[in-house]
Amino acid sequence: MTSGVLYGLSAYALWGLFPLFFKQLQAASALEVVLHRMVWSLVFVLILLAALRRFGWLADVRRSPALLGKFAVSAVLLAANWLSYIWAVNNGHVLDASLGYFILPLINVALGFVFLHERPRKAQWLAFALAASGVLWMALQSGHVPWLALLIALTFGFYGLMRKVAVLGALEGMSLETLLLAPVALVALLWGRHTGELPAHDAHTWLFFVLSGPVTAIPLLLFAAGARRVPLSTMGILQYITPSILALMGVFLYGETFAGPRAQGFVLIWAALALYTAEGVWAGRRLAARRAAA
Repeated sequence: MTSGVLYGLSAYALWGLFPLFFKQLQAASALEVVLHRMVWSLVFVLILLAALRRFGWLADVRRSPALLGKFAVSAVLLAANWLSYIWAVNNGHVLDASLGYFILPLINVALGFVFLHERPRKAQWLAFALAASGVLWMALQSGHVPWLALLIALTFGFYGLMRKVAVLGALEGMSLETLLLAPVALVALLWGRHTGELPAHDAHTWLFFVLSGPVTAIPLLLFAAGARRVPLSTMGILQYITPSILALMGVFLYGETFAGPRAQGFVLIWAALALYTAEGVWAGRRLAARRAAA
């Protein structure tokens, strides 16, 4: 249990600190960063698979076109999430990225209801309504919907849904997604260099391009290790570490404005998350008590 919490804490803290890494790649466009991230992530996971001798799952994938199709969809969603997140970080919208990941748990409730026929409890519906009110308030008061935050939340929410119905281990799933994405990314990078649309970069930028592979994979593997060792409710509480770090960095490190409608909307969403978390803990304890009594 203790080691699982440490794995989970490490994963969510690293995800929260991602802006410090991707800010080093501001010389490149968000699209170019994502293309490199696809390629170098594949290189890193292939090295891991070779070291662990875990290539047997590829035979199962070849025998299941349906599984391959599902992972093709999840790969596109993952790429869209990466692109929107990196664009947000490198264009002064870290708070929007934070908002997206605060909204994400409640998006998951809605997706589970629509696609998996899950039945949220009354308090979960109330939390979802509070969060929706926060987003609506920000849209009405600022004159525009927080599209970037919603895009980040929806792409990762649908990505999680696809990974739930297309089951592979964390390393194998990421390997397959990058295996599908990397050839397209490599062709795009080579074409961009050939046509001159992609600029030349210095050694510092190339170093961070290469490091984007392990930086992408390591938190995911830590998350998988933590999820196997602690209850889902515990991981659900730990997941707020990432957007909390992002919010603090956006305000105190990058000087983004946190006042007016944005602050009021965040308060409503934080209230929704507090209700959602408290209800989840209470429901978990009731279930454990019933099991103990039985």
